[in-house]
Amino acid sequence: MRILHWHVHGSWSTSFVAGAHDYVVPLLPDRSADGGGRARSWDWPASAREVPADRLRDEPLDVVVLQRPHELELVERWTGRRPGRDLPAVYLEHNAPTEHAVRSRHPVADRDDIPVVHVTWFNQMAWDCGRAPTRVVEHGIIDPGHRYTGERASLAAVVNEPVRRWRVAGTDLLLRIAGELDVDVHGIDSHLLPAAAAEHGVDLPAARVHNLSQQELHDRIATHRAYLHPYRWTSLGLALLEAMMLGMPVLALATTEHPRAVPPAAGTLSNDVDALVATARRWMDDPDEARAAGLAAREHTLAHYGLERFLADWDRVLEGVTG
Repeated sequence: MRILHWHVHGSWSTSFVAGAHDYVVPLLPDRSADGGGRARSWDWPASAREVPADRLRDEPLDVVVLQRPHELELVERWTGRRPGRDLPAVYLEHNAPTEHAVRSRHPVADRDDIPVVHVTWFNQMAWDCGRAPTRVVEHGIIDPGHRYTGERASLAAVVNEPVRRWRVAGTDLLLRIAGELDVDVHGIDSHLLPAAAAEHGVDLPAARVHNLSQQELHDRIATHRAYLHPYRWTSLGLALLEAMMLGMPVLALATTEHPRAVPPAAGTLSNDVDALVATARRWMDDPDEARAAGLAAREHTLAHYGLERFLADWDRVLEGVTG
């Protein structure tokens, strides 16, 4: 199939374009958000092609995967075809509702010609999708290999924009834990965190924040004893699944999709932060227990979040909407 989709979520798209289709990625001269073209930080295959927006009318598209509400208008303006009517479409919903789940109505809830594909069962339950058909295609990630060494008696966390996304990302909880244990924080704009931590009475040295390429990130976090995932209210983070696939044991809150993604043998899920700290301390003293939990984490993610299953599920979705 020839699939139109935007490079909105780099890690998710890297898995998606690994399939057996032709992936058309809109390109604008300034590479702004609506025309960023191919990912430049990930290794994408040649089948993911940049196509200038003003040439999309000449592309014989089979289906569009929408990810943002305004893409409905962009598709019609750039291709001359209406999603769901002239061009088969699905709406991929990456996120949990940003407001109260009881009052969160999905942007395509009043349409029955564009199915909504959720990335987690929690998201499908939480969103009010009205008349729109829904289904779940759980994440699938490319196996980075078992890299865990756990040689550093410390925790690793990956949080993009930790200051801006403060309570959503659980940055306040992360700092609470960092006040008791050594924690390295990785992610976009993490360099802003030491100053914010100081304002909250926590000493987080600048040497403990990093913004690395994905390859460097995987190599580095795998040297820490465990992975800390402090997120309160987001969809299931791919960084969590990647850490588990690296062979890292996990500490996370018992919220959103985490109870499905992290089995008991793979770590500790609790909304009691003291319980997370207690497990971390035990792992610092018992590397063998941490390693065993990491092996269970890797086994679970390989079985449930592998790339082959993900691509097969998406093929069924796309075949269903294109007939």
